[in-house]
Amino acid sequence: MHEGHRKRLKERFLKEGLDSFEPHQVLEMLLFYSIPRKDTNEIAHRLLKKFGSLSGVFEADIKDIHNTEGIGESSAFLLALIPSISRRYFNDKWGEKPVLDSSAKAGQFAVSIFMGRTYEAFYLICLNSQNRVNYSALIQEGTINESPVYPRLIVETALRHQANSVILAHNHPGGSMNPSRADIEITERIRVALEAISITVIDHIIVAGDKYVSFAEKGLMK
Repeated sequence: MHEGHRKRLKERFLKEGLDSFEPHQVLEMLLFYSIPRKDTNEIAHRLLKKFGSLSGVFEADIKDIHNTEGIGESSAFLLALIPSISRRYFNDKWGEKPVLDSSAKAGQFAVSIFMGRTYEAFYLICLNSQNRVNYSALIQEGTINESPVYPRLIVETALRHQANSVILAHNHPGGSMNPSRADIEITERIRVALEAISITVIDHIIVAGDKYVSFAEKGLMK
């Protein structure tokens, strides 16, 4: 019975894609590949009830996923891989050295960097004279609500990657995109530090989920 159901679900995916699938069906089919001989429907519902949503399942701590009834080590590992794989996929779509010559492109690129991250992080996107990305450097990983950033480290990183200009980017995992007073102050400190070595800060992007705010668009860059 399970084999017939699995076959039908796979055939439906091949015909329709995932857009028409319910969240539990997405999980159910994904778990086919780590749970070969059990009905994964009930496990999928259990995961959604525990973590609240499909994204909640994928972004949950791997230990919490593993502690769910019916989920073994391989299944927990598979589910926890999804956000990182998605991030790598969308980053790869940009190709090597993409051109970020507008706030819109910078924002979309930053969204791809932070996809699936549930903790706060700060990136320095180093650009050459043609606004092509030389390197996206992870500067700091903070707690869920704090990411201290040090201008000296920013300067060293920008020099190491031969930046002509830079874009600052960090995420707000809680969902708010409003720049805080601390965000504005650290941006100015970094701008002044880099200006002393003739490197321009052209934007600071704050990412929340699949949305972003650009300091340049808001007139917050001096």
